[in-house]
Amino acid sequence: MINAMKKNGGLLAIFALLATTLVSVTNLLTEDRIQEQQQKELLKVLNQVIPADSHDNELYKSCTLINNEQYLGTPTPMPAYVAEKAGQKTGIAIEAVAPDGYSGAIKLVVGLNIDGKVTGVRVLNHNETPGLGDKIDTRISNWINSFTGKKVNGEKDTRWAVRKDGGEFDQFTGATITPRAVVGAVKRVSLYYQQNQQHIFDQPLNCG
Repeated sequence: MINAMKKNGGLLAIFALLATTLVSVTNLLTEDRIQEQQQKELLKVLNQVIPADSHDNELYKSCTLINNEQYLGTPTPMPAYVAEKAGQKTGIAIEAVAPDGYSGAIKLVVGLNIDGKVTGVRVLNHNETPGLGDKIDTRISNWINSFTGKKVNGEKDTRWAVRKDGGEFDQFTGATITPRAVVGAVKRVSLYYQQNQQHIFDQPLNCG
């Protein structure tokens, strides 16, 4: 009985070791491929919020971490991708969080040109209600494109709100909280960039 238990225990240990080794080898073999795919997806999104003809550098490599909970919606340092053309700064894409979505935090990236005008916005992650709040996703509607070409003129710019609050952005039928959160987040990111542009550009490229 005891010998049988020892034998079975030994077999289980061998199988566990083999399984662990297999997982480790698989991770090593696929790590570079996964990283390459993530870079491709990131570059795809960045080129949607920063026009491709406005930069000649590799955006995902021109990344610095910035930190401001008030304007970026999170205490976690967020990536900012600096666009350049012929050695001159032309714009930026800043990741941020709208912490007040209907179903939790909404992660997004905001593209802005050197003058602070929005060149594009994309939602990176959200848990908003399907059929209602998920209209912030480009796969559902083009609402998120309503930011393109607009610029925030100071903290008291009342245009930057949903129509229900006296602003110029459409809300969704039955779902005002979600677009209100996104509009607020884009406005805050824009203000942060306008107020700290040179400071951001002076930061080292440290996203890793």
